[in-house]
Order: sequence, then C-alpha cells, then structure tokens
Amino acid sequence: MKTTIVIALFFSLATLGVGQTAEPSITNADEVMAKMFLQDSNREALSQGYAGFRRYVFDNGRLHKHAELLVTVRCGPDGSKHFDVVSEDGWNTANHKILRKMLESEAETSLPQTRPKSRLTPDNYSFAMVQRDSIEGRPTYVIDVTPKREDKYLFEGRIWVDAHDYALVRVEGKPAKNPSFWTRSIHFVHQYQKSGDFWFPVTTESITQARIVGNTDVTIQYFDYAPDTAVGSHSLSTYNAALKEANYVGH
Repeated sequence: MKTTIVIALFFSLATLGVGQTAEPSITNADEVMAKMFLQDSNREALSQGYAGFRRYVFDNGRLHKHAELLVTVRCGPDGSKHFDVVSEDGWNTANHKILRKMLESEAETSLPQTRPKSRLTPDNYSFAMVQRDSIEGRPTYVIDVTPKREDKYLFEGRIWVDAHDYALVRVEGKPAKNPSFWTRSIHFVHQYQKSGDFWFPVTTESITQARIVGNTDVTIQYFDYAPDTAVGSHSLSTYNAALKEANYVGH
C-alpha cells in the first residue's frame, strides 16, 4: 500500500491557474499545452504562492477502517509546499503511515529540484488531442497524456484543459509505475474549479486495489484556497472556522 508517491504525483500538476480571455480554436495538443505552460508561468509571476485547507478521508471496507486528517497547506512562490496538521481522527495507523506520508511525499515532490521531473512538460510526456468537451458549460480540450518513462513521479491518463483559460479542469489516470508488488492497480480523478480569476483544486478521489487488504479509497477535499496575497487578512478566521469544523470529523 505504498500510495504516498502515487497520490503526490498528481499534486505536482498545476494547482492554481490564472484566467484569461481566448478563443477555443486550437486543435493541436502541443499548442494547447504550450498555452497552459504560459498560464502557469503567469500564475507564478502574479501570485506569491497560495494557501488553503484540505481534508483527507481514508476508507477500507475489507479492514473496516476509517481515518481523517485536516491540514493547512501553504505554497511558496517557488512551488514548494508546507503542511501543518490541524486535527486527525480514526485509525491511527492510516493517519501516520499513509495520510501523513502522503503529505511528506507531496512536500518532497514540490521542491524546486524535484518539480521538473513531474510537471506536464514535453520532457516528461507526449500529448495527443482526443476531442472537444464541455464541463459545467465551459469548453475544454481533452488530451491523452503518455509518460516518456516509467517513473514514480509520472502518470498515464487523460486531462481536460479549459479552452478559454488554458487551465487544468480534470485529470484522470494511473501511475506510470506501479509503486509495489502488493498493489494491483491505482486509479485517480483530480478536479479543479474556477474561483474569481484563479483555478483551484476541489476534489481528488483515488482507489487503490491491493492484493491482501482489498480496495482503499482516499478522498481529498480542498477548501478556502486563495492566492497567498489574499490570505493574510482572513487567515486567522479561516483557520478558526476549520478548527470548529474539525470537531465534526468522524461524526
């Protein structure tokens, strides 16, 4: 059940995108990705990072185990992430051996020296246009993503890119490299939503099929995400609200 790197790899994708006005007329996947890379660079230039909260929920039906973790996340201008645990509840082993390990793995993956290995760039992936689609009334480009090597930081799957803002809307796939003999398969879906001028993650759902313990579901909910420049004035009230909400974790 080495899910830590696997869960972390898709957090290395752009977690905050800047909106822009554009005509959805590009049909070449590489052009779309180039636009997305530019928008990601614009985001990093305009913001000083971002901050927010996450709730991790772990469930294993065969073991009848449940665990939850509430954390704060702060991402610096260089993309590096720092996590603080606000509260935890449920199965202690899952909290310390899986959920906290996921935080450590994502923090490691976000470091400037590691990020280039996992980003959606031509160095790491090949891209192929599949079709046009619409998500919540917004046009998107649907692109197949193929890793150029078996690597714990990469994935194989499909992405949806907003045709106006060139921001990630949805990511779906599996790891490029199976993390363990004991793991049969892993599937994840990572979704984003626009708030103001920015795109933030809203949910991540992953299912790990293991040889002995069966299926394990890990769901991550993201809330109160904002550019770091907008967080300072209300971070304390947001934090206190999260603490109050944490009292209901597991109930």
